[in-house]
Amino acid sequence: STGTLSGRWEPSYIDRMDNFKRAISTALIFGWAMTSFGDEGMYLFNDLPKEALADRHDFEITPEWADELRLASVRFNVGGSGSFVSSTGLVLTNHHVASDTLQKLSTAERNLLEDGFYAADRDDEIEAPDLELNQLVSIEDVTERVRAAVDDDADDAAAAEQRRGVMAEIEKESLDATGFRSDVVTLFGGAKYHLYRYKKYTDVRLVWAPETAAAFFGGDADNFEYPRYNLDATIFRVYEDGRPARLDHFLRWDDAPVREGDLVFVSGNPGRTQRLFTVAALKFLRDDRLPYALDFLRRKEVLMQQFSLGGPEAERRARDELFGIQNARKAYGGMLVGLQDPATIDAKRTAEERLKEAWATKGEDDASPDPWRTLADLQDRKRELLRRSVSLRSELFDRALQIVLLAAEDQKPNADRLREFGDAGRESLLRELTSPAPIYRDLEQFKLADELSRMAELRGGDDELVTRLLGGVGPRQRAADLVAGTRIDDAEFRKALIDGGAGAVESSDDAMVRLARDVEEEYREVRKENEAVDEAERQAYADLQKIITAVEGTGGYPDATFTLRLAFGTVKGYDQDGERIEPTTDFAGAFEHADGHAGQKDFALPESWTSSKGTLDLSTTLNFVCTADIIGGNSGSPVVGRDGRLVGLIFDGNIQSLTSDYVYDDRQGRAVSVAGVGILEALRSIYGAETLAEELGR
Repeated sequence: STGTLSGRWEPSYIDRMDNFKRAISTALIFGWAMTSFGDEGMYLFNDLPKEALADRHDFEITPEWADELRLASVRFNVGGSGSFVSSTGLVLTNHHVASDTLQKLSTAERNLLEDGFYAADRDDEIEAPDLELNQLVSIEDVTERVRAAVDDDADDAAAAEQRRGVMAEIEKESLDATGFRSDVVTLFGGAKYHLYRYKKYTDVRLVWAPETAAAFFGGDADNFEYPRYNLDATIFRVYEDGRPARLDHFLRWDDAPVREGDLVFVSGNPGRTQRLFTVAALKFLRDDRLPYALDFLRRKEVLMQQFSLGGPEAERRARDELFGIQNARKAYGGMLVGLQDPATIDAKRTAEERLKEAWATKGEDDASPDPWRTLADLQDRKRELLRRSVSLRSELFDRALQIVLLAAEDQKPNADRLREFGDAGRESLLRELTSPAPIYRDLEQFKLADELSRMAELRGGDDELVTRLLGGVGPRQRAADLVAGTRIDDAEFRKALIDGGAGAVESSDDAMVRLARDVEEEYREVRKENEAVDEAERQAYADLQKIITAVEGTGGYPDATFTLRLAFGTVKGYDQDGERIEPTTDFAGAFEHADGHAGQKDFALPESWTSSKGTLDLSTTLNFVCTADIIGGNSGSPVVGRDGRLVGLIFDGNIQSLTSDYVYDDRQGRAVSVAGVGILEALRSIYGAETLAEELGR
């Protein structure tokens, strides 16, 4: 998710969507999906927009500047970004990126997520149970090798297996040769394949986190709104060999506040964009995929709210998951509103027809592939598969299914395994599967009962799989029996199962393992069908990319893939509903905002803030916006100035940026950041962390 990924579901929210629905239409009419618009672009670090920056902003990217920023940037395995900010291993990211770890480290007696944390001494820093940080050290183009491994006459299923096999082979060879985590990344819809090598940091310790009331000030009411007044920041430290890592590459800290018009850069890992999508693909999202996801999320939101009513401890256990569900629901809702505006699809259709006409004028052979027709047909197949999911979204079940699959995949050659079970990613997978983080049985039983009920609703009560999984009792009783009969919540038990391999898994009488074995065959069948569709889409989008290149030439950037990208923009305010929105906010504004919503829980600043008001420099910049092109996954991305010094920390996008998955527009769409000077001021004047503040950037 981008930042806190929320929205406001009230009439004013819907009204404001009109402002950027018009912007979407304009952006689509003036070019195909990958054509740059304004400061648009999520650029590969091995293909940076040197000419655009020189022409538009009089800025020259040097290899040294780019390498320093790349090596100072990190990716969090929980789905966010961050950066090294000292030579002594300090890492800066968002509080909401860290919330998964904060939740796992919390107990009924010590709620780090709500109350915050500061380790004044390094001995007090707390080890995260399963965090992995990835530093991108190199990129290699392996396109020709991947293409050559797929037979021209292979059907979709065979092509998917061949492609998966060669990618696993490349990754394993790279891991053995370098010791780095190695991932083959699909780019431009399958037109290119790059090998990304990462140094992994797995000893990660918590140093400082503010209270949720400061990090998520304004709560749901302010999410996806601007102005904002949030300290959405957390600091970790990476260790090597039991000592703080000594880093050569880290971001220096800029002590000066940003000003309107400043050029800034964002280095982060945007999750997924669909800017190459055709009209047919967008219609599938509008009419099928997004409504399906929203129904699921609304259901889960109510479920987690009901569980939270069980008392303070139940509320604590459910809090982080509920937060994520609400964010996703609001983000998808905003995307759907944009796609439901007829002008959006009409504009995409216009751009598509212009591209087809330009392609036709080139006089290409009529027998050449028609990617638009292929992609339209594939949406029908995706509709059929949408409701065949056999996933039961419970951590206990997920762990059991992964162990069952791992045991079976380990019996195969590396190239024949499912992608996530290959040798190259094994260490990361095992760390996740054997994490000592707590799993709460009461919450898992609550979730599993609902998942069994949902599967019965989707497939029908007489469905063979549903009948087998329920075992002759209702969903609630079945969930109770499953949780009572499992030890999957015990990390040592999971480790013993993994070490025991197929024999241990097949002979286990653990209730959750047996459930996973019952699901395995159907899971594999559905997954194989989905992979075949994915392969067909990959080939069609590769054909489409060839057409775009033939018509428009080379250049541009590929859709986001949760890999490191560079975006740029300027610090810039905007007009909304006849009002001028300034690009920066300050601490004084936060207190005024709290006073204006007195009595509302989400707008109550923590006691640490109110007691420090007299010593704070209230004029210090707290948040700011810029035109950089970001989406989900950019959470925690560093924002740097021309000199490469850190000036901010991405944590959100405003409401007008919600459709950035499909199209970029900078008239009102903005990336929202915590100001670097605001973080320093808070550390010194609110949290008494002068030593930590002095260490940043040094």
